[in-house]
Amino acid sequence: MLKTLSDIAPYLQIKPEELERIRTRLLPPYKVILFDDDYNEMDYVVFALLHSVSQLSVREASEIMLTAHLKGNAVVIVCPREVAEYYQERLLGYGLTATIEPD
Repeated sequence: MLKTLSDIAPYLQIKPEELERIRTRLLPPYKVILFDDDYNEMDYVVFALLHSVSQLSVREASEIMLTAHLKGNAVVIVCPREVAEYYQERLLGYGLTATIEPD
């Protein structure tokens, strides 16, 4: 018979893969997509990416900018919808073209 919290604690734990499945169901992932344009300088795009999405490194921001430049668009980040909308608005505020879409 279970008598203490420490006795039932193993039954209350959620496995990491189950937690991720629940999180994904509650907060479905969205992609923030950056599009190439003909009027923003490459250095400015890297600057805007770094100031819009704080967890990007200079190298990551440079790779995203170059991918968008060469291929026409690039995924900036995948995150929950509300966060994706926030990042999109920040990029738009810097004069870049960005959209979001389900992952």
